[in-house]
Amino acid sequence: MKLRFYCLLIIFQVSFITGAIYAQISPPGLGKAQTGSWVAIGAVQDLNPSKSWQSMSYIGLGRKSNPDNFSPVYKPQLLVLNQELFYRISNWKYSFAFSYRLQDEYNGNKPYYHSNPGMMQEFRIYSRISYSIAAGAKLKLIPTIRQEFRRFMTTGFNNYDEVAQLRTRLKLQASFNINERGSKIIGGIEQLFATSKTTNQSWSVFKSNETRFSLYYSFTPAHEHFTLNIGYMNDFVEKHPYYDVHVIAADLIFNNPLSIFHKRHNHI
Repeated sequence: MKLRFYCLLIIFQVSFITGAIYAQISPPGLGKAQTGSWVAIGAVQDLNPSKSWQSMSYIGLGRKSNPDNFSPVYKPQLLVLNQELFYRISNWKYSFAFSYRLQDEYNGNKPYYHSNPGMMQEFRIYSRISYSIAAGAKLKLIPTIRQEFRRFMTTGFNNYDEVAQLRTRLKLQASFNINERGSKIIGGIEQLFATSKTTNQSWSVFKSNETRFSLYYSFTPAHEHFTLNIGYMNDFVEKHPYYDVHVIAADLIFNNPLSIFHKRHNHI
């Protein structure tokens, strides 16, 4: 585990001085399971003529198996609504975002029914900084640091057992152009560190708690109206005992839908 963490830090430090746009809507953590699934639909919109400001909005749904079966769509787990604003200058990209999440909570023992309370709300704000680097004609690298504040509540807006969390995420993403027709392979590794506040205790020790590996195929047609991503994520959760969740994922991102609508409207 320590070796995995140190390798990530070395890669992150090297790549930060040697980058690309967020190319897919990454799956979130889905809790304890064998397998999971994630589907999302979103839109990226340029907000000014120079394209230095962008908006990214999406809605996503996650499902998962029980800890003792392998169906990635066996039961519901997560609904996500996300809004993010980006600002780009040269190779740097900054963002600020708000996210709302409604999550099913289950007992840890058979038959894995909903716990009490059976649903949890999460209100999340985060920001991130990334640096885009071209490493040759076809390869781009993107190291990213992301800081999050997470607030957890029941559906009745009472405190959940875990009241809040501060989390830092370090990610390295690589994008390789397969051909000139808009096909790419995108890989990523992300390390997550967190400290939590519960109802009966003060803030916990800040430490690593997850490692996520992802591999995607991405396709953007010549007209660039949308991007389709299909991929896989392995979420290694550093709890005792350790466990992995294998997640299949797909998302569809519409590029500048308001601009496309405006052009068509002007030609009517």
